[in-house]
Amino acid sequence: MGTAAAEKSSPEGDIITIDHLKKSFGGHEVLKDISLKLAKGENLVIMGKSGTGKSVLIKCIVRLIEPDAGEIKILGKDVLKLNADELNDVRKKIGFLFQSAALYDSMTVRENLEFPLREVRKKNEEIEQMVEEALKNVGLLDVIDKMPSELSGGMRKRIGLARTLILRPEVILYDEPNTGLDPITTREISKLIVELKDKYQTSSIIITHDSECARITANRIMIINEGLCVAEGTYEELEKSEDEFVSSFFTKQD
Repeated sequence: MGTAAAEKSSPEGDIITIDHLKKSFGGHEVLKDISLKLAKGENLVIMGKSGTGKSVLIKCIVRLIEPDAGEIKILGKDVLKLNADELNDVRKKIGFLFQSAALYDSMTVRENLEFPLREVRKKNEEIEQMVEEALKNVGLLDVIDKMPSELSGGMRKRIGLARTLILRPEVILYDEPNTGLDPITTREISKLIVELKDKYQTSSIIITHDSECARITANRIMIINEGLCVAEGTYEELEKSEDEFVSSFFTKQD
C-alpha cells in the first residue's frame, strides 16, 4: 500500500497544463512531444532514465529554458506569451527546489531564508517570524545561525525546502530532491514533502529516480522515455505493469 499521498485528491482545476512540448539541443530531440496536466493539490512524480529530459521539462515550465514548440499554461496564464514582467509575476507563485538545494555558502541559514523575503520587502518582524516558522516546519530551528558548510546533505535539503516554501508558492517544482541522500534521509525528505503539501495545499511536480520517493509522495506518476510519456498512473498501477521498461523503475535492486 502507498501512503496517504497516494490517495486521489479532489481536483479543483488544473494548475499546470502542457500540450505537445518539444525541445532539441544541437539536433538532438530531448523532448519529442510531452503533454501533461497538474491538478490543484496534486503531487505528480516524473520518472525516467538519466538524460531523458526530466529536468529540461521543469526548466521549460518556468522558461529557464525556452522550448521549441508547444503550449504551457500555469494558473491560467499562457507562459510562452508573457513578457518579462508578467513572467516574473507568475514565477513568484512557483517554488523551485534544485538538486543542490542551492544555498548561498557565504550566508547563514537565517540569512539564506531572509533573502527572498527582503526581495519582496517584508518588514523585519514579519521576516523573523516567517524564518522561524519555516525552520520549525522542517524541524531545524536550532541551526538558524549555522553556515551551510556545517550541515549534512539532508539538513541542506531541508533548509532548501524551507526557503522554497517561505513565500507560500502555489506550485513547487522539485528537481531530484533526494539526490545523494541515504535511504533513511530519503524517506524523511519524502514524508516532509507530503506533510508540507498537506499543510499549505501546494501542487507539485517531482522529478526523481527514487522509487521510494515516488511511493511516498506521488498521487500520480508519469514515466518518460526518449522524449515521450510512455506510462502514467498511480504507483500501485505502474508497479504491476507488464511493460519491462516501466516495471524496472519499481524493482528492488540488490
